[in-house]
Amino acid sequence: MLVPDAFTHSIADSTRLRILVLLIQREELCVCQLTDAIDVPQPKISRHLSILRKKNILLDRREGLWVFYRLHPDLPVWAYKTLQALSLGCLNLQPYQDDLVRVNKKAEACLPKG
Repeated sequence: MLVPDAFTHSIADSTRLRILVLLIQREELCVCQLTDAIDVPQPKISRHLSILRKKNILLDRREGLWVFYRLHPDLPVWAYKTLQALSLGCLNLQPYQDDLVRVNKKAEACLPKG
């Protein structure tokens, strides 16, 4: 069960917050899309995604070579509403604005060709 203190501790890191803001806006993203959008090395993104997944904030799924992440469907309502409010508050600020622009430019980056 996700409790408020563990939740807030998990989202207190700026990279994890940037990931969550993008996922609130786009619903599901691949690791490579997050890496491009946030402009940090893939191992760092994967480490932060692992933390969020272990806390049951995110859920992952594999599709071929790609791993996609989304908010956990069983996320408590209070946690989801907190993320929505944070996302709204961040959208007009840097670096969140630039992250969203970059992820929108690479929207199809990880989709299988054909």
